[in-house]
Amino acid sequence: MKIEGWRARWLVAIAYRILKIWSSTLRYELEDPDNFVNRPLTERCIGSLWHNRLLLICIALKKFVPHRPGAGLISASHDGDLVADLTQRLGFAVVRGSSSRFGASAMLEMAGILASGIEAFITPDGPRGPMYELGPGIIFLAQKTGVSVQPINIEYSSCWRLKSWDRFILPRPFAKIRLIFGPEHRVAATTTDEEFERERLRLQEAMMQLVERK
Repeated sequence: MKIEGWRARWLVAIAYRILKIWSSTLRYELEDPDNFVNRPLTERCIGSLWHNRLLLICIALKKFVPHRPGAGLISASHDGDLVADLTQRLGFAVVRGSSSRFGASAMLEMAGILASGIEAFITPDGPRGPMYELGPGIIFLAQKTGVSVQPINIEYSSCWRLKSWDRFILPRPFAKIRLIFGPEHRVAATTTDEEFERERLRLQEAMMQLVERK
């Protein structure tokens, strides 16, 4: 059932309050061996996080890197409408599209956001998977803009897993949450399909290196 109007606004407001209360019970830690937190703001990046880690990413980023404004790529589906509204409430801009079907308009908007000095954040296996399979959109965007990719992961000391396509992760109250920034990843230019696929797999592997709870 499509939720619109005041019902959608009410649902997003309730979800926002629940998420803030829920997140306040968690203990946050940062793992940042390459010191991304102190990287100059002029060095923009494309943040890349697997879809099943999405729940608390806005809150975690605001906690550890509040000085780096960001915009998230959110599905253009009806469900994405609610996620987009919630993301904006949490202080991030939104671009509508998907990592698997990265439309020309979404590509241009994300490129424009990066050019303006705002970070871009993408779940490259979203919105429908397969889980942990990186879509081509993030590679196209990195090549078009020349901006590096920042692999990101979130791990929980205790969590539930939903029976969704990506086994979406929900932290248990009072769990420890670790926000992990991996090494900066540069996507090379390519001229053939084989070279492009090699770059796609190289970034996919870099992101999987951060994942402990698969």
